[in-house]
Amino acid sequence: MADKRDYYEVLGVSRNASPEEIKKVYRKLALQYHPDRNPNDKEAEAKFKEAAEAYAVLSDREKRSQYDQFGHSLGGRGFQGFEGFEDSFSVFGDIFGDVFEDFFGGSGRRRTRARQGTNLQVAVEMTLEEVYKGSERTLSVSRHEVCAACSGSRMEKGSKKKTCSSCRGAGEVRISQGFFTLRQACPHCHGEGEMLEKPCKECHGAGRVQKERKITIKVPAGIDHESRLRVTGEGEAGENGGSRGDLYVQIHIKPHSIFERRGDDLYCELLIPFTIAALGGTVTVPTLTAEEPLDIPAGTPAGKVFKIKDKGLPVLGRPHAFGLQYVRVDIDVPKKLDKDQKELLKLFAQKRGETAEVRKKGLFDRIKENFE
Repeated sequence: MADKRDYYEVLGVSRNASPEEIKKVYRKLALQYHPDRNPNDKEAEAKFKEAAEAYAVLSDREKRSQYDQFGHSLGGRGFQGFEGFEDSFSVFGDIFGDVFEDFFGGSGRRRTRARQGTNLQVAVEMTLEEVYKGSERTLSVSRHEVCAACSGSRMEKGSKKKTCSSCRGAGEVRISQGFFTLRQACPHCHGEGEMLEKPCKECHGAGRVQKERKITIKVPAGIDHESRLRVTGEGEAGENGGSRGDLYVQIHIKPHSIFERRGDDLYCELLIPFTIAALGGTVTVPTLTAEEPLDIPAGTPAGKVFKIKDKGLPVLGRPHAFGLQYVRVDIDVPKKLDKDQKELLKLFAQKRGETAEVRKKGLFDRIKENFE
């Protein structure tokens, strides 16, 4: 017994570990080293048996007490193999019920339970104009529907279920695995214990069929990019009478040729003649609905930003509330001038005594002024 590792070391727990902690750790080791997951791996099989032996002792209060006092000798009894630990198998069986459920999806006969249908997701592209007004879309969705021929029963009308001949209605079969006898869900009836006498010809016994459906949704005005709308009950049909899943609509907003969106506000740039920038005047500005007049004060510099109230996007959830539209002006400096135009500009420059000027304010101050 001297060559045996300490049971606490085998499981990787402290000597004062709780029974729940020991059970949790052992379950993890049993799943990791189980022969079904490690076929023909002698080392894994040895670790599996070592962990099982440690758990058989430490999961039993009396055996653990003896082990803590006397070590592997257990006060002269020692480990006699699993047949010597019948009393501990009530707990030992519990842990393996959990382990084999992970392996085989549960053991024992499984009742045919109602299962909710899975959720679906579709993507919808929208323009800023549609975001401004709100939109109604008709979507084409491919999804599972309850089979109309059998109403989801999976059987031909008038037929019934029969007891599975493979497991005789138990829903499970037994297989030998080393020194254990394992229970596995019956591969013929998938754990139900029953077979369909005459599977539905329309759905081939599935209870559902794939269909293309048209679904109309309303997208609220002001919705943001990458928002998700939930349409309750428009996902996949459930199984065995289960409720439908939901449909999620992912919104993608297309880039706009003029406007940039920031929250509920819109930003655009406007190129104005240098004469209007100098003399002032009224220009027209595009918005999502129409063109709006904008007064340009005399002496407007390039980069000046103007705000137009209520010309942004609708504020989601707040009727009659809109964001702002920001208009940044740039000055159109003519690149080609005829002789007369050049002479006029030269005269203008002479009259003003124009020269290059060094600005003392920093770039940050000028940007701040433009947004005030």
